[in-house]
Amino acid sequence: MTLNDGQMSKLQQLSQSCTAPLREVQRARILCHYHAGETIAGIARALKMTRKSVRKWIDKALAMGADAALQDAYHRPRAPVITEEARAWVVHLACSKPKELGYAAELWTRSLLARHVRREAAQAGHPSLSRAAKATVQRILAEQPLHPERVRYYLERHDPVFAVRMRDVLLVYQEVAWQNEGPPAGPQRPPIITVSVDEKPGLQAIANTAPDLPPVPGKHPRVARDHEYRRLGTCSILAALDLHQGHVTARVERRHRSREFIALLKDLDQYYPPGCIIRIVLDNHSAHISKETRTFLATRPNRFQYVLTPKHGSWLNIVETLFGKMARTFLRHIRVQSWEELRDRILLGIAEINAAPVVHRWKKFDALASASQDTV
Repeated sequence: MTLNDGQMSKLQQLSQSCTAPLREVQRARILCHYHAGETIAGIARALKMTRKSVRKWIDKALAMGADAALQDAYHRPRAPVITEEARAWVVHLACSKPKELGYAAELWTRSLLARHVRREAAQAGHPSLSRAAKATVQRILAEQPLHPERVRYYLERHDPVFAVRMRDVLLVYQEVAWQNEGPPAGPQRPPIITVSVDEKPGLQAIANTAPDLPPVPGKHPRVARDHEYRRLGTCSILAALDLHQGHVTARVERRHRSREFIALLKDLDQYYPPGCIIRIVLDNHSAHISKETRTFLATRPNRFQYVLTPKHGSWLNIVETLFGKMARTFLRHIRVQSWEELRDRILLGIAEINAAPVVHRWKKFDALASASQDTV
């Protein structure tokens, strides 16, 4: 029996394995000893096996190769009770919805699917499944595999110009990256300042009904909090993230309407020098393009420039990373005694961010190539 270097290396590694099946380890050791020139009797004594077993696997390796000798040949002592057609019928049922078959449930559970299989098996021509247990159904589904009890969400693109708008946003981010790496804009042309704008709505003002208990060393490692609470209303955070310096311009309002958005635009107009263009990356919220907002923009000609993200493309807006930072830091487990306290603490947290600003960058521009192909 001749083995190349790759086969011999594989056999030696398998013969020393602690995780492979014992039968495969033993067979690998047999072939390694035989390849080294040992006799069948010597191999049997070294491995404490019978000569008949050693000869069996050596003969199989000589006839079919070393790889075939390591594995048992597939065999079935008797025909299966559950036929392949019956298994396919169960899989077909799992791929349908129970409400289509007269049940109230939206998705299958293993128990419900097993009950339906037992009840309908005989009529469907599969009597072998008339007494099928839940474990039997589970094994049939595991062969595929199928998980009809789980839901994985996807997002269908409803914007026919999704690729075009995504490309426009990414080109803006690429330009911002070049601006941040290069020298500041000269006096010959007004600079373009890019900000990312969005809102975080529905933030609840929650008050404790009992005071929090501080941690006690050696006894209580965590803060203890009563499970009851009082709701004091909700607020919306309107934020504009400067993509050049990391400065945040924000407002905390009870609602998010055109007047609140216009107030944020006024804050931006007041904060930045009058000679620059404020380029805003934002979504298609009605407040951003309403009649009131357009009327205000008309009073500031060439001051604001919109770059709209595509529908269902909020992940393209860098300000979402700022909201994630807020959720992980000062908004985490926040409890207040009034709505006004929530507003003040949010503004305080934003002031802390502005005290040590961080420039948020978009680093991956691979989608520009695919977006360009989609627009061709």
